[in-house]
Amino acid sequence: MRDQLNRTLHLKEIPKRIVSLVPSQTELLCDLGLESALVGVTKFCVHPHHIRTYATVVGGTKQIHLEKIKALHPDIILCNKEENTKAIVDMCQDICPIHVSDIYSVEDSLELIKMYGKIFNKAHVAHSIIKRINSEKDVFENEAKVYSNFKTVYFIWKNPWMVAGSNTYIDYMMHLNKFENVFKNLERYPEINFSKPEINKGVELVLLSSEPYPFKMKHQMELQEVYPNAKIVLVDGEMFSWYGSRLIKAFPYFKTLGSSLHHSQP
Repeated sequence: MRDQLNRTLHLKEIPKRIVSLVPSQTELLCDLGLESALVGVTKFCVHPHHIRTYATVVGGTKQIHLEKIKALHPDIILCNKEENTKAIVDMCQDICPIHVSDIYSVEDSLELIKMYGKIFNKAHVAHSIIKRINSEKDVFENEAKVYSNFKTVYFIWKNPWMVAGSNTYIDYMMHLNKFENVFKNLERYPEINFSKPEINKGVELVLLSSEPYPFKMKHQMELQEVYPNAKIVLVDGEMFSWYGSRLIKAFPYFKTLGSSLHHSQP
C-alpha cells in the first residue's frame, strides 16, 4: 500500500495495534470502530474525550516519547505531514510501518478515509462516513450559493500574531465558506505586523480560532481596535482544521455560521 506522500507501506496483515500521532485521525479511527485497537495517542487527542484513559499517551504531535511507543509494540503508526515532523517519522520508521497523511482539501480527507478503510478492513464503515460527509457538504454548498464573499482574516496565534495563509487546509475551508483570505498571497502561517497601514485595509471579517491558541472575548475586543470596520467572530477551530469524520459536524456548523453572518448584515 501507499500513503498520501506516495510512500510504500509493507503490511503482512491487518494492523491490530495502532498508534495515532494526529488528533483528528484518532477521532476518525474511533468512528471507524477501531477504538479498541488504539494503543497509543497524543495528549491532544481529545475526541472521543475518554480515549486517553484507554490508550497510552505517547507525547504530543511535535515531541514524542519514542521508548513509550516501542513498548506498545504497534503494528502501524499514523502521522500527518503538517502535524508531525519528518524527524518523528524517521525515528518511528524502525519500529513498524508508518502511514503519513497529507491533507489540503476535503477530497484529500475523503481519500484518507478510504485508505484507512482498506488498511484496517473497515471499507464498509469508511464508505458510510464518506457518504454522510458528501451529503452534509451538498446541503451546505446549496445554501452557500447565495452567500456573498467576506474579506477575511483568520487568526491562529497571539504573541506573535499569526494567521492562516495559502497552502493550508484552513485556507481551503475558508474558500468553501466564501471567506476571501486577505493573506492568500502569503503561504502557511505567517506572522503579521499591526503597524503596517495596509493590515486592516478592506477587512470585513476577522475569525478568531479556538485552537491552537484559545482566543477569548477579550481578544475580540482587542482586535476590534485594529479592525474597527470589521466583524470579529470567535469560531470553533476544530471545524476549520480537523479533517476526517469531523467533516460530518463541520458542514452543519458552517451552515449555521454562514446564516448568522449574512442575516446580521445591515
